[in-house]
Amino acid sequence: MAYDPNNIFAKILRGEIPAKTVHEDEWALAFHDINPQAPVHVLVIPKRPYVSLDDFTSHASDEEITGFWRAVGEVARRLGLAESGYRILANHGANAHQEVPHFHVHIFGGRPLGPMLVRPRG
Repeated sequence: MAYDPNNIFAKILRGEIPAKTVHEDEWALAFHDINPQAPVHVLVIPKRPYVSLDDFTSHASDEEITGFWRAVGEVARRLGLAESGYRILANHGANAHQEVPHFHVHIFGGRPLGPMLVRPRG
């Protein structure tokens, strides 16, 4: 999948679309999801154009990778989730239902989240 510079997250990074920002630094931007799936649902995106975690870990510098993951931790702490627990999730590609072709991590919390995946019956 090629990076689309007109994806919604690229537009948010350029300030063309507003977002309810939680955290911003040199490496990452974090903002509330517009369709929350939990009481706390925040997205953390790198500032540079990476399509997926695979693209990010293959092409980002060590500083970018470290800065991004530190931002994920900082956001979880800032939102008060470190004590009670939270889930992070990154979708990659069609089988994982990645909707936006810009690497991003979801942070979910604020209630018990249950099992990760629905188990098939049978």
